[in-house]
Amino acid sequence: MSAIAREAGALLMQYFHQKLKIEYKGEADLVTAADRASEALIRERIAAQFPTHDVLGEEQGLNERGGDYRWYVDPLDGTTNFAHGYPVFCVSMALEHWPSQDRHAGRPGKRVAAVVYDPTRDELFAAEQGRGAQLNGSAIHVSKTGELRQSLVATGFPSHKRHKNPNIYFYHQITLRTHGVRRAGSAALDLCCVAAGRFEGFWEFNLNPWDTAAGVLIIEEAGGRVTRFDGSAFELNSRETLASNGLIHDALLHEFQEIFAGRGLEPIPDPRRS
Repeated sequence: MSAIAREAGALLMQYFHQKLKIEYKGEADLVTAADRASEALIRERIAAQFPTHDVLGEEQGLNERGGDYRWYVDPLDGTTNFAHGYPVFCVSMALEHWPSQDRHAGRPGKRVAAVVYDPTRDELFAAEQGRGAQLNGSAIHVSKTGELRQSLVATGFPSHKRHKNPNIYFYHQITLRTHGVRRAGSAALDLCCVAAGRFEGFWEFNLNPWDTAAGVLIIEEAGGRVTRFDGSAFELNSRETLASNGLIHDALLHEFQEIFAGRGLEPIPDPRRS
Protein backbone atom coordinates (compact mmCIF):
# COMPACT_ATOMS: atom_id res chain seq x y z
CA MET A 1 0.00 0.00 0.00
CA SER A 2 2.79 2.40 0.88
CA ALA A 3 4.55 1.81 -2.43
CA ILE A 4 1.34 2.44 -4.38
CA ALA A 5 0.62 5.61 -2.40
CA ARG A 6 4.12 6.95 -2.98
CA GLU A 7 3.90 6.24 -6.70
CA ALA A 8 0.53 8.00 -6.94
CA GLY A 9 1.89 10.92 -4.93
CA ALA A 10 4.84 11.27 -7.29
CA LEU A 11 2.41 11.35 -10.21
CA LEU A 12 0.41 14.13 -8.54
CA MET A 13 3.56 16.15 -8.03
CA GLN A 14 4.30 15.96 -11.76
CA TYR A 15 0.96 17.66 -12.43
CA PHE A 16 1.43 20.07 -9.53
CA HIS A 17 4.81 21.31 -10.75
CA GLN A 18 3.54 21.94 -14.26
CA LYS A 19 1.68 25.00 -12.94
CA LEU A 20 -0.64 25.00 -15.89
CA LYS A 21 -3.57 27.38 -16.10
CA ILE A 22 -6.61 25.83 -14.45
CA GLU A 23 -9.77 25.68 -16.53
CA TYR A 24 -12.91 24.93 -14.54
CA LYS A 25 -14.89 23.45 -17.37
CA GLY A 26 -15.18 20.11 -19.13
CA GLU A 27 -13.31 16.96 -18.17
CA ALA A 28 -9.87 17.87 -19.48
CA ASP A 29 -8.79 20.42 -16.88
CA LEU A 30 -5.61 19.84 -14.92
CA VAL A 31 -7.26 18.89 -11.63
CA THR A 32 -9.59 16.35 -13.21
CA ALA A 33 -6.65 14.89 -15.13
CA ALA A 34 -4.56 14.62 -11.94
CA ASP A 35 -7.38 13.03 -9.94
CA ARG A 36 -8.19 10.53 -12.64
CA ALA A 37 -4.60 9.69 -13.49
CA SER A 38 -3.83 9.03 -9.83
CA GLU A 39 -6.86 6.81 -9.36
CA ALA A 40 -6.20 4.93 -12.61
CA LEU A 41 -2.66 4.19 -11.44
CA ILE A 42 -3.86 3.00 -8.02
CA ARG A 43 -6.55 0.76 -9.51
CA GLU A 44 -4.06 -0.71 -11.98
CA ARG A 45 -1.62 -1.59 -9.19
CA ILE A 46 -4.36 -3.10 -7.01
CA ALA A 47 -5.75 -5.16 -9.89
CA ALA A 48 -2.31 -6.52 -10.68
CA GLN A 49 -1.49 -7.53 -7.11
CA PHE A 50 -4.95 -8.24 -5.65
CA PRO A 51 -7.24 -9.15 -8.56
CA THR A 52 -10.17 -10.30 -6.38
CA HIS A 53 -10.33 -7.12 -4.26
CA ASP A 54 -13.15 -4.58 -4.62
CA VAL A 55 -12.20 -0.93 -5.05
CA LEU A 56 -14.33 2.09 -4.14
CA GLY A 57 -12.76 5.30 -5.41
CA GLU A 58 -13.86 8.91 -5.53
CA GLU A 59 -13.56 9.27 -9.29
CA GLN A 60 -14.62 5.90 -10.70
CA GLY A 61 -16.99 4.63 -8.02
CA LEU A 62 -17.23 0.96 -7.01
CA ASN A 63 -15.56 -1.84 -8.92
CA GLU A 64 -17.01 -4.94 -7.26
CA ARG A 65 -15.23 -8.24 -7.87
CA GLY A 66 -16.89 -10.30 -5.15
CA GLY A 67 -13.84 -10.75 -2.95
CA ASP A 68 -13.52 -10.46 0.82
CA TYR A 69 -11.53 -7.23 0.72
CA ARG A 70 -12.45 -3.70 -0.30
CA TRP A 71 -10.20 -0.70 -0.88
CA TYR A 72 -11.31 2.88 -0.23
CA VAL A 73 -9.32 5.24 -2.44
CA ASP A 74 -9.12 9.02 -2.55
CA PRO A 75 -6.52 9.66 -5.26
CA LEU A 76 -6.28 13.38 -4.47
CA ASP A 77 -7.71 14.64 -1.19
CA GLY A 78 -7.45 18.42 -1.21
CA THR A 79 -8.36 19.06 -4.84
CA THR A 80 -9.15 22.75 -4.32
CA ASN A 81 -5.78 23.31 -2.67
CA PHE A 82 -4.09 21.48 -5.53
CA ALA A 83 -5.89 23.63 -8.10
CA HIS A 84 -4.67 26.83 -6.48
CA GLY A 85 -1.09 25.70 -5.96
CA TYR A 86 -1.53 25.41 -2.19
CA PRO A 87 0.66 22.46 -1.12
CA VAL A 88 -1.75 20.64 1.20
CA PHE A 89 -3.13 17.50 -0.42
CA CYS A 90 -2.58 13.76 -0.24
CA VAL A 91 -3.31 10.25 -1.44
CA SER A 92 -5.52 8.26 0.94
CA MET A 93 -6.14 4.50 0.86
CA ALA A 94 -7.67 2.04 3.29
CA LEU A 95 -8.17 -1.72 3.09
CA GLU A 96 -11.23 -3.35 4.64
CA HIS A 97 -11.81 -7.05 5.32
CA TRP A 98 -15.45 -7.73 4.57
CA PRO A 99 -16.24 -11.43 4.15
CA SER A 100 -19.28 -12.26 2.05
CA GLN A 101 -21.13 -13.81 5.00
CA ASP A 102 -20.80 -10.57 6.97
CA ARG A 103 -21.79 -8.53 3.93
CA HIS A 104 -24.94 -10.56 3.34
CA ALA A 105 -25.81 -10.39 7.04
CA GLY A 106 -25.49 -6.62 7.05
CA ARG A 107 -22.48 -6.62 9.35
CA PRO A 108 -19.85 -3.95 8.67
CA GLY A 109 -16.37 -4.82 7.51
CA LYS A 110 -13.20 -4.22 9.52
CA ARG A 111 -10.54 -1.87 8.25
CA VAL A 112 -7.23 -3.66 8.56
CA ALA A 113 -4.68 -1.31 6.97
CA ALA A 114 -4.38 2.30 5.85
CA VAL A 115 -1.94 4.75 4.33
CA VAL A 116 -2.11 8.50 3.76
CA TYR A 117 0.73 10.04 1.78
CA ASP A 118 1.50 13.76 1.68
CA PRO A 119 3.85 14.12 -1.31
CA THR A 120 4.72 17.77 -0.68
CA ARG A 121 6.28 16.93 2.69
CA ASP A 122 7.17 13.32 1.91
CA GLU A 123 5.17 12.20 4.94
CA LEU A 124 3.62 8.76 4.85
CA PHE A 125 1.18 7.90 7.62
CA ALA A 126 0.34 4.21 7.96
CA ALA A 127 -1.50 1.87 10.27
CA GLU A 128 -2.27 -1.80 10.55
CA GLN A 129 -5.04 -3.08 12.78
CA GLY A 130 -3.67 -3.95 16.19
CA ARG A 131 -0.12 -2.88 15.36
CA GLY A 132 -0.20 0.88 15.91
CA ALA A 133 0.32 3.84 13.64
CA GLN A 134 3.49 5.23 12.07
CA LEU A 135 4.80 8.29 10.29
CA ASN A 136 7.62 7.43 7.90
CA GLY A 137 8.21 4.25 9.87
CA SER A 138 8.30 5.76 13.37
CA ALA A 139 5.50 5.21 15.85
CA ILE A 140 3.06 8.09 16.42
CA HIS A 141 0.57 8.72 19.20
CA VAL A 142 -2.18 11.23 19.89
CA SER A 143 -1.41 14.19 22.12
CA LYS A 144 -1.75 14.16 25.90
CA THR A 145 -3.50 17.53 26.13
CA GLY A 146 -6.56 17.05 28.30
CA GLU A 147 -8.13 20.52 28.39
CA LEU A 148 -10.33 21.77 25.57
CA ARG A 149 -9.23 25.36 26.09
CA GLN A 150 -5.59 24.31 25.52
CA SER A 151 -6.40 22.32 22.39
CA LEU A 152 -5.76 23.06 18.74
CA VAL A 153 -8.48 21.51 16.60
CA ALA A 154 -9.40 21.37 12.92
CA THR A 155 -12.46 21.27 10.72
CA GLY A 156 -13.49 21.47 7.08
CA PHE A 157 -16.19 22.98 4.91
CA PRO A 158 -17.78 21.57 1.77
CA SER A 159 -16.64 22.69 -1.66
CA HIS A 160 -20.23 23.27 -2.76
CA LYS A 161 -23.42 24.58 -1.11
CA ARG A 162 -21.55 26.09 1.82
CA HIS A 163 -24.59 28.28 2.50
CA LYS A 164 -26.54 25.14 3.42
CA ASN A 165 -23.89 23.84 5.81
CA PRO A 166 -24.26 24.74 9.52
CA ASN A 167 -20.57 24.35 10.31
CA ILE A 168 -19.90 28.09 10.57
CA TYR A 169 -21.77 28.06 13.91
CA PHE A 170 -19.70 25.14 15.19
CA TYR A 171 -16.53 26.83 13.94
CA HIS A 172 -17.42 30.01 15.82
CA GLN A 173 -18.34 28.31 19.10
CA ILE A 174 -15.41 25.89 19.15
CA THR A 175 -13.01 28.72 18.27
CA LEU A 176 -14.08 30.52 21.44
CA ARG A 177 -13.51 27.43 23.59
CA THR A 178 -10.16 26.20 22.25
CA HIS A 179 -6.71 27.46 21.44
CA GLY A 180 -7.81 27.74 17.83
CA VAL A 181 -9.44 26.03 14.86
CA ARG A 182 -7.57 25.28 11.65
CA ARG A 183 -9.09 24.70 8.22
CA ALA A 184 -6.44 23.25 5.90
CA GLY A 185 -8.64 21.69 3.22
CA SER A 186 -7.78 17.98 3.44
CA ALA A 187 -9.81 15.83 5.82
CA ALA A 188 -7.45 12.87 5.48
CA LEU A 189 -4.44 14.97 6.51
CA ASP A 190 -6.40 16.59 9.34
CA LEU A 191 -7.19 13.14 10.72
CA CYS A 192 -3.53 12.17 10.47
CA CYS A 193 -2.55 15.34 12.30
CA VAL A 194 -4.76 14.22 15.19
CA ALA A 195 -3.05 10.83 15.12
CA ALA A 196 0.38 12.49 15.19
CA GLY A 197 -0.50 14.80 18.10
CA ARG A 198 -0.45 17.97 16.00
CA PHE A 199 -4.17 18.54 16.58
CA GLU A 200 -6.21 17.45 19.57
CA GLY A 201 -9.41 17.10 17.58
CA PHE A 202 -11.18 17.31 14.23
CA TRP A 203 -14.77 17.37 13.04
CA GLU A 204 -16.59 17.69 9.74
CA PHE A 205 -20.04 17.18 8.25
CA ASN A 206 -20.91 14.98 5.27
CA LEU A 207 -17.61 13.30 4.54
CA ASN A 208 -17.51 10.31 2.22
CA PRO A 209 -16.07 6.86 3.03
CA TRP A 210 -12.96 7.50 0.92
CA ASP A 211 -12.35 10.71 2.90
CA THR A 212 -12.29 9.00 6.29
CA ALA A 213 -11.53 5.28 5.94
CA ALA A 214 -7.75 5.61 6.18
CA GLY A 215 -7.49 8.50 8.63
CA VAL A 216 -9.90 7.00 11.14
CA LEU A 217 -7.94 3.75 11.39
CA ILE A 218 -4.69 5.69 11.75
CA ILE A 219 -6.19 7.74 14.61
CA GLU A 220 -7.54 4.67 16.39
CA GLU A 221 -4.22 2.87 16.10
CA ALA A 222 -2.49 6.00 17.47
CA GLY A 223 -4.69 5.85 20.59
CA GLY A 224 -7.40 8.31 19.60
CA ARG A 225 -11.17 8.14 19.43
CA VAL A 226 -13.65 8.69 16.60
CA THR A 227 -17.44 8.88 16.93
CA ARG A 228 -20.46 10.57 15.46
CA PHE A 229 -21.50 13.95 16.85
CA ASP A 230 -23.73 12.35 19.50
CA GLY A 231 -21.03 9.98 20.70
CA SER A 232 -22.39 6.90 18.93
CA ALA A 233 -20.13 4.54 17.04
CA PHE A 234 -18.54 5.89 13.89
CA GLU A 235 -19.34 4.13 10.63
CA LEU A 236 -18.06 4.92 7.16
CA ASN A 237 -21.53 5.98 6.03
CA SER A 238 -22.21 8.08 9.15
CA ARG A 239 -21.68 11.44 7.39
CA GLU A 240 -20.57 12.73 10.80
CA THR A 241 -16.96 12.58 11.93
CA LEU A 242 -15.73 13.71 15.35
CA ALA A 243 -12.16 12.65 16.11
CA SER A 244 -9.91 13.47 19.05
CA ASN A 245 -7.06 12.34 21.24
CA GLY A 246 -9.73 10.80 23.47
CA LEU A 247 -8.95 13.11 26.40
CA ILE A 248 -11.02 16.03 25.10
CA HIS A 249 -13.66 13.93 23.39
CA ASP A 250 -16.34 14.23 26.05
CA ALA A 251 -15.81 17.99 26.22
CA LEU A 252 -16.24 18.25 22.45
CA LEU A 253 -19.37 16.09 22.59
CA HIS A 254 -20.78 18.40 25.26
CA GLU A 255 -20.12 21.46 23.11
CA PHE A 256 -21.80 19.82 20.14
CA GLN A 257 -24.85 18.96 22.24
CA GLU A 258 -25.09 22.55 23.40
CA ILE A 259 -24.76 23.92 19.87
CA PHE A 260 -27.36 21.55 18.43
CA ALA A 261 -29.71 22.56 21.26
CA GLY A 262 -29.06 26.26 20.66
CA ARG A 263 -27.80 26.85 24.19
CA GLY A 264 -25.06 29.34 25.04
CA LEU A 265 -24.52 30.47 21.47
CA GLU A 266 -22.36 33.54 21.24
CA PRO A 267 -23.66 35.93 18.58
CA ILE A 268 -21.53 36.18 15.47
CA PRO A 269 -20.11 39.74 15.53
CA ASP A 270 -21.60 42.32 13.19
CA PRO A 271 -18.79 43.61 10.93
CA ARG A 272 -20.49 47.01 10.77
CA ARG A 273 -19.77 47.44 14.45
CA SER A 274 -16.19 46.21 14.50
